[in-house]
Amino acid sequence: MLAALLGTRFADAAAPVAHVEERPDLARHFKAAGVPGTWVVLDSATSRLTVVDRRRAERRFSPASTFKIPNSLIALETGAVKDIDEILPYGGGNYKRKEWERDMNLRDAIRVSHLPIYRGVARRIGLARMNEWIARLHYGNETLGTEVDQFWVNNKLQISAVEQARFLMRLAQRSLPMSMRSQDMVHDITLIEKTPTHALHAKTGWYETPSLSLGWWVGWVAQADGSVQSFALNIDMHDEADLAKRIPLGRKLLAQMTLLPA
Repeated sequence: MLAALLGTRFADAAAPVAHVEERPDLARHFKAAGVPGTWVVLDSATSRLTVVDRRRAERRFSPASTFKIPNSLIALETGAVKDIDEILPYGGGNYKRKEWERDMNLRDAIRVSHLPIYRGVARRIGLARMNEWIARLHYGNETLGTEVDQFWVNNKLQISAVEQARFLMRLAQRSLPMSMRSQDMVHDITLIEKTPTHALHAKTGWYETPSLSLGWWVGWVAQADGSVQSFALNIDMHDEADLAKRIPLGRKLLAQMTLLPA
């Protein structure tokens, strides 16, 4: 199945994947964190896919807040949002996350993972245009259902870690079927760290139901030598305390692979 997931669609971004390397040695980081999960890295220079838990890497889950990346792209490309500095209304109301209780632009909204604003953005795009763009981007199972502001958190839309890495590689290399302007702006708002040696772009996600709590950390590292490594982590979480494990775990894995400084 992994070969099928990576097949012809990956050719949109770069050469076909030449080799899949399973790294059971990296699983020790999951064990140390006390959470089961998977890890996928796609390398632009070698087309190698590195995987921890290959079966899980192929399994689709709700993208949760990682969907804010394609949501931003589609909003900008369709003109639903003018640019990443346009102030967007949050719609009023009280939220557990108090930082959501104000209007803000996409720069700030993606940083605080502002669900009410991104639901409003999806409504601006509309279901027809959203369906069209999800199909054009070959994003996950390409299934939205009937609620344009719910599908990425109600399990209609699903994506695997392998598919996340492939999609993000295309964005990292600006090879998605949309304007450079839209891709450049999303590069801007996903950048969380920049040094002389690398630039790190990333987004977290959290999908929660009574039977499943799943955490994501996805993104890419652009190296000074021009190579790019896209990555996707997902873990099962036992409680909210496990939310804080996503980024440190991902950073340890990137450091173990010498893609980030230790």
